[in-house]
Formats: sequence, structure tokens, C-alpha cells
Amino acid sequence: MSDTDTQFALALDQVQFHWGGRDAFGLGVSSFRIRRGERVLLLGESGSGKSTLLSLICGINAPTRGSIRVDGTEMVTMRPAARDRFRAEAIGIVFQQFNLLPYASAVDNILLPLRFAPERRGRVGDAQNAALILTDALGLARDKMASSTADRLSVGQQQRVAVARALIGAPSLIVADEPTSALDAGSQANFLDLLFAQCSAAGSTLLMVSHDERLAPRFDRSVRMEDIATLTREGAA
Repeated sequence: MSDTDTQFALALDQVQFHWGGRDAFGLGVSSFRIRRGERVLLLGESGSGKSTLLSLICGINAPTRGSIRVDGTEMVTMRPAARDRFRAEAIGIVFQQFNLLPYASAVDNILLPLRFAPERRGRVGDAQNAALILTDALGLARDKMASSTADRLSVGQQQRVAVARALIGAPSLIVADEPTSALDAGSQANFLDLLFAQCSAAGSTLLMVSHDERLAPRFDRSVRMEDIATLTREGAA
């Protein structure tokens, strides 16, 4: 195993991505790394390419060329189906809009990734109990999470369910896309305390994307999109 494999949860090298059509653009990243266990904030304004970069890191899109390694595994050379399976096992994603199943219970939403990730499923033992333990840790009432559908939860509760869904089964990398954008400063601080504590408990590395520079002191390191990426067209990516 190379030094990169042992030291870094995420490593990008000489990555190029091109999107054709009327809104054609290109995104280039020469080098970007996150050490295992690190908490990194990626800062960028709308149109800076953040969403495109996340789609590459998570294997939703594949680069035109270059290398993307998560937990030491090269994703670029994988076939799409294999990349999807790897993403389910190795990456927990907190979407900006949460993307919960509205008519499923909170607990069923938390358990959803385990249906596609047998290795994650094998790490939790009693999956139902593991989901309830996460709800406890995130300050959610067990009874309500087991019985209430996601569409009946408050925004704050939905946010924490989305975090529990990303964390269950301890994936090596957690990617969070603007999860605090709708929160006031006090709620942001409380949310980050919970998120950091649970990432530490799971041994997961955290990459969080935001446009809010005030969050930077809470992280081990902050990185600006313009310092690691080149966007080769005008407009949002």
C-alpha cells in the first residue's frame, strides 16, 4: 500500500472534467488531498464548480482524465455499476435538500444505504438498533423517528436524519453539501458539534461544502475552490 493509500481518505490528481452542449464548461483539479480523520471545509461561491467537484468525488460523474482515490481505491477506472457499489460502501452523503423518502419513516430513511452496501450492513450488527442509537446521539426522539414519516418532521429533524443516514455503517468519507445553509448561527454551532462528534465516533473523514466563511475556524482546515480548481467557462457549474 502506498503512502497515499495509508495517509489520505481522498486524493485527486490531474483531474479534468468536460461537459458539452450549450452550457459547455471544464473543471480542472491538479491536486487535492484530505488526510484520514481530517475535517475539511471547502469554500466557494455559487458557480465556482463546487457541485461538479462533489459529483466527481462521489463518483456520480467520471472525469475525462485523472485519478480520484477514496480510501486508497481508484474510482476513475471502475465501470459505472462498480463505482455505484463502491460509493454506497465508502461514502456517506448529506445532500443540501436532504433527499429523504417523504413517506418512509425516519428510521427507514436512515437504514436505506445499508440495502446497497453489504459491508456497511455487516459493520452495524442489529441495524434497527444502530439507527436508533444514532438518533439518540443526534438528539432525536426514538419513538418519533420509528413512527413518523420524513415529511412530518421539522427541517432540523430532517437534517439530523440525513446525517444519521450518511453515518450509519461508518463509511470512510462523509461528504456534506451546504448542510447548514438554512440555520442560524446558534443552530449551526450545535449542528456542527453533533456532526463532528459522530464523525469522530465512526472514524469517518469529513468534507463539508459551504459558502459561509464564518464556519472555517471550526474545521481542521479550510480550502477555497479557486485555490484547487480551474473553471474554464463563465456561469455556474
